[in-house]
Amino acid sequence: MPVRPKERFLVFGSPRIEEAEVEEVAGSLRSGWLGTGPKVARFERDFAAYMQAEHAAAFNSCTAALHLSLVALRLQPGDEVITTPLTFCATANAIIHAGAVPVLADVDPETMNLDPEAVRRCITPRTKAILPVHFAGRPCDMDAFTALAEEYGLRLVEDCAHAIESTYKGRHCGTFGDFGCFSFYVTKNVVTGEGGMVLARNKEDLDRIKILGLHGMSADAWKRFGDEGYKHYQVVEAGFKYNMMDIQAAIGIHQLARVDRYYERRKEIWARYNEAFADLPVTTPAPAQTDTKHALHLYTLLVDQQRTGVSRDAFLQRMTAENIGVGVHYLALSEQPYYQQRFGWRPEDTPNATRIGRQTVSLPLSAKLMDTDVQDVIEAVKIALHS
Repeated sequence: MPVRPKERFLVFGSPRIEEAEVEEVAGSLRSGWLGTGPKVARFERDFAAYMQAEHAAAFNSCTAALHLSLVALRLQPGDEVITTPLTFCATANAIIHAGAVPVLADVDPETMNLDPEAVRRCITPRTKAILPVHFAGRPCDMDAFTALAEEYGLRLVEDCAHAIESTYKGRHCGTFGDFGCFSFYVTKNVVTGEGGMVLARNKEDLDRIKILGLHGMSADAWKRFGDEGYKHYQVVEAGFKYNMMDIQAAIGIHQLARVDRYYERRKEIWARYNEAFADLPVTTPAPAQTDTKHALHLYTLLVDQQRTGVSRDAFLQRMTAENIGVGVHYLALSEQPYYQQRFGWRPEDTPNATRIGRQTVSLPLSAKLMDTDVQDVIEAVKIALHS
């Protein structure tokens, strides 16, 4: 395997793509069936089987998956959905586009996941749903969230963008709520370039969001150009253009088949990071909780300037100067100007998420990384802390 020269930039989250994906995509191009078709249907079946779920629906992003799931809850103007401030903006935006109001509850300072007791304090008569995010692949406390949903008559939508391999007490994340939404973005543990998937508790709900995701056209409208003969469609709702393409599914089919092998490689890298950083003045990820499987999607360091003598942003710049790509997951949503102006959110309202967001750095953690890459990252961290 070729060695990456240190003078070449190490791209954060660069996926491992093998020849099987290349050939499958080429096969789609040769067949002329590029849009939604049989490979999407196969990817849905394979994903459902992996998750030990009955049904799955593929879309063009996790954002689309979240939006459709929330639309399916039939939220009304003024309804509230409680979520975490430590997430990508898509989580809150999906709530807004579904016509509801996002409400932030703070995170647990150790797990960085939505704190169930903070959620309880945010529940009002207008609350209709809870949207926990399994941050970095660490399962949320699903016993607590399912109990809250039952106690208050709330719906539950899981944001599993980081959590394809995650399990909670032997059960896959994404199978606890009314809906579970997954991402296959280019940096994720299974990639399709862009893409998403929904698991649903009820088949009727899944059937509806599949219709909503393709313009509101009647079921299996994509088959109208197949070799079974032309099929007329009916528009039964005002839907969206959220369908996945066969070209995307062609990648995902083979990525999913190797998900466990890639997980083991990330596990090796994770252990090397933990060992290398144990004596440094940074906070490494907390161990996985008992009876859970952490998907190991993001390896995050907390860089506290009082401990390190270097600010988080200076650390980021020093890592880049060492040709190592890094990420920030995430600046708390309460820090973003749009939400401050629209909802009056303030950083001090979610102090744990705000502190984490100002200190966090995500390091490269991809099955594509060679041992030399991992060592380069480790050396760069030490240089960035002591420059």
